[in-house]
Amino acid sequence: MKIIALSTFFISFITLSIAQQYSLPSLRFEYSAYEPHIDAQTMEIHLTKHHQAYINNLNKAISGTKLESFSLNQLLLNAGMRSDAVRNNAGGHYNHSLFWQILAPENKQGSMSAELKSALEQEFKSLDSLKSKLGAAAAKHFGSGWAWLIVTPDKKLKVTSTSNQDNPIMDVTKERGIPILGVDVWEHAYYLKYQNKRGDYLNSIWKLIDWQMVSTNYITALNDPLLKEIADDTWPEIKEFHKVMSQTFHPAEKDDLLPLQARSGEMLAKAILLKESVIPVNYQKPELKAAMLKLVKDCDELDKLVKKNAKKIVLKTKIIQAHDTFHVIQGLCKD
Repeated sequence: MKIIALSTFFISFITLSIAQQYSLPSLRFEYSAYEPHIDAQTMEIHLTKHHQAYINNLNKAISGTKLESFSLNQLLLNAGMRSDAVRNNAGGHYNHSLFWQILAPENKQGSMSAELKSALEQEFKSLDSLKSKLGAAAAKHFGSGWAWLIVTPDKKLKVTSTSNQDNPIMDVTKERGIPILGVDVWEHAYYLKYQNKRGDYLNSIWKLIDWQMVSTNYITALNDPLLKEIADDTWPEIKEFHKVMSQTFHPAEKDDLLPLQARSGEMLAKAILLKESVIPVNYQKPELKAAMLKLVKDCDELDKLVKKNAKKIVLKTKIIQAHDTFHVIQGLCKD
């Protein structure tokens, strides 16, 4: 098997994740190039057996379903709604693709960018401190999984870990963000060379981290719309209000007021919960708080009109007003 250089397409795959039948990426270097830190046999088996199995199983799981048209990011974002086969294999494909991307022999590695160095020092004080924290997250992780350096929705760096093939993009994880560096702590990543000595493997893996590639991932993540999607996904109150608004407003557009009449009280309750919720750091601004107060007022007036059996035209006018206010809130969350 000929190993080719990492292509521009593969770099964009990590962040854009174009929907398709997925295929195995190529390593950046020959299998033996990662020695002595990871042996050639482990690299070959890891890529062509383990990673290939995730791809085969993912393609099988989505074949003939609407998920064929979903991007990899979409499969990951709502992993909690997917089957185990989709969740585990989509994660396995994404996680390994990132892992191959950031590994390089020592003589082929680039330097860390000034932007990443500054962010790293601000959050962790030093590279050694980051290595210690990430190494501890990997070493202490029970069973199979991954340790990560991520960019959070508020654009800070954070170390975290996940089990099995989960990753921080997924809605099933506590600490969420876009991974820019991942360390595989499944035994198949190191067992042939290190046996049960995970600590020795983790000490060696640092010799293979290409900080230039991690720096590229950092800048890409900062500007990736996926960060906003994750931020919105970690604000459950806005998702819950959006759901009930959609389920009442769209029928009302077609002069079907029954859903609104049945759920106006629920809409008011969701609006109050939204107003009282913890606003993500990126969205905290006076205009947003004012808009949420207005939304509660609109929903309260709407609920009172429903209870008074107001005419349909009055109810329709009022729900349009509440809908417009919610659009203002959504607009304020774009920045």
